Amino acid sequence: MVEPLRGKKTSLREIASTDGPALFRIVGDDRVTKFMSFDSRSREVAQKSVDDVVERSKARPRTEYYLAITCAGDDELIGTCRIAYSGMQAAKLGYMVAADYWGNGYATDAVSVMLDFAFRELDLHRVTAAIGPANPASQAVVKRLGFSREGVLRDHVFTNGTWRDSVLFSLLRHEWVKS
Repeated sequence: MVEPLRGKKTSLREIASTDGPALFRIVGDDRVTKFMSFDSRSREVAQKSVDDVVERSKARPRTEYYLAITCAGDDELIGTCRIAYSGMQAAKLGYMVAADYWGNGYATDAVSVMLDFAFRELDLHRVTAAIGPANPASQAVVKRLGFSREGVLRDHVFTNGTWRDSVLFSLLRHEWVKS
């Protein structure tokens, strides 16, 4: 179990089985999922996702850290942030925030906290993020945190009935400067 990781605006904590309804408010919202690599999900599928995350968090060695984003001083899930190992000292980053919380710096703060954990505690060398080209706000988050654009992954994900490209970004440990 990871102790809560604290930022200026957010905290990251382990996802709990009781987070299903809060996660559904995000993954069941077309405003959010139009940018994700999956279609909107039902309440039941959201709860199964939470249960699966809780189960995977018990794995040893651990292959991912899929954490709840909460506002500092509150325990209600407003998003998720995930680091999943993808090779030797490498991982993929993913994150989402409820649409009602967009534009307040929560994603930037949470990703910053996760990157600090990834580079300092997990001793990662490289973190990548694949972001849809129609999601300039998410691209701005990783650029603000020092990621470099590497290129485009063509027809990378099938979502909302069509194939979608992803823009690939990366950050190396020596480039990480906590903002």
